[in-house]
Amino acid sequence: MTGDNPISAHAHQMYCNGQWVTPDGREQMDVINPATEQPCARITLGNARDTERAIKAARAAFPAWSMSDRATRLAALERIVEIYKRRMKEMAQAISLEMGSPLTRAYDSQAWAGMAHLEEMVTVLRDFPFEERRDDMLIVHEAVGVTGLITPWNWPMNQIACKVAPALAAGCTIILKPSEVAPLSALLFTEILDEAGLPPGVYNMLNGTGPEVGEAMARSPLVDMVSITGSTRAGAAVARLAADTVKRVHQELGGKSPNIILPDADLEQAVAQGVRKCFSNSGQSCDAPTRMLVPAARMEEALDIARRTAATIRVGDPTDPEIDLGPVVSHLQFDRIQTLIQKGMDEGATLVCGGPGRPEGLTRGYYVRPTVFGNVTSDMVIAQEEVFGPVLVIMAYDNEEHAIQIANDTPYGLAAYIQSGDLSHARHVARFLRAGNVNINGAPWTVAAPFGGYGQSGNGRECSVYGLRDFMEIKAILGYWTAS
Repeated sequence: MTGDNPISAHAHQMYCNGQWVTPDGREQMDVINPATEQPCARITLGNARDTERAIKAARAAFPAWSMSDRATRLAALERIVEIYKRRMKEMAQAISLEMGSPLTRAYDSQAWAGMAHLEEMVTVLRDFPFEERRDDMLIVHEAVGVTGLITPWNWPMNQIACKVAPALAAGCTIILKPSEVAPLSALLFTEILDEAGLPPGVYNMLNGTGPEVGEAMARSPLVDMVSITGSTRAGAAVARLAADTVKRVHQELGGKSPNIILPDADLEQAVAQGVRKCFSNSGQSCDAPTRMLVPAARMEEALDIARRTAATIRVGDPTDPEIDLGPVVSHLQFDRIQTLIQKGMDEGATLVCGGPGRPEGLTRGYYVRPTVFGNVTSDMVIAQEEVFGPVLVIMAYDNEEHAIQIANDTPYGLAAYIQSGDLSHARHVARFLRAGNVNINGAPWTVAAPFGGYGQSGNGRECSVYGLRDFMEIKAILGYWTAS
């Protein structure tokens, strides 16, 4: 990878049946560097015929790969890990270029997450019990089949690796459709898998849009499972298209995660930590703690802490090692965030800092001012709708029961956060929160934890052994041990 474009000639190809090939699709699309608003690459988009070609390759490869032994799959994953580590710097460059992540973060967090998921799956696969005896039965865990994987732009390697790794470990074959907004990292990842030497057809990848490629995968009777990470709207669309073939649909969707700061917490520390966590990745994380809940009597104090913390957040060029936040990913996202910021102002929320427009001194790039709203109520759009930008809303609660009520008062249930000076108190509150992940006092994230949500945040779980299980069927063979 050299120059501004870290992608080779494969940008105009698809990977099918173990080879880089020219797609039938002819439509091309610029990949926009969000820091400059200028094209940094150009890709060719596949179409429905290309999708069918990849699906057929995966279907043909499934019998042999699904019957491969543990040692074969483990060796394949170990080769992928080795090559991925060697190319991690290139991966970070690709991620930074395509979606604006600061280069240091792109390496330490974004590219690292992909490696961590791959390594975790190696560990899990070594000891996973594919077979177990129960009385006179043999319980067998088998690959679900051909899988269509649809991944987003905000955490490209995290989401690709946490789907591809367990699918391979389970014995599934794969068609990957990465986000066409940020496809460069997926092209590099595919180069890594090609070098690892998987059998032809086990892993296939093509660029394309959701309405063209994603819908073709969801409809196809040859696809047994679709796993999508994206908006709730996109996840629901996939489920509707998949219904006619009754395929498994795994969804990791939106969130509007509450961060309850209990009265016994250190307010200064808890608010500052909550602001930084919300703004991380320019607010483009589905599990970001975007709703901060504070005791009503301490609202003004919390707003002052939030204002002071936000003032320390440095926004700018992703290649500058001193900055904290880069741009958001696209003009579409920038405009949507600006609309929601204005909506919050129109609804009467207190604008604590930030607001519409770019940060001072930045005249191009999709940069958003780190924004905090105070005195937000649950009936406001900014309290219910996922902004997906560096925008925090702070809400007041009267007592603990009221805090729990507000926390659960959205259609989402991906994550929740609790800050408390009393661990037993935090544990008690955690039991009442309707969310797939509950984080107490800023506990570090780990790829060993199951990830997924309640309600409109989706179905199923990703990561570690929980992700592996979701790519499997369970077969019971009765009379296996004593039948005559």
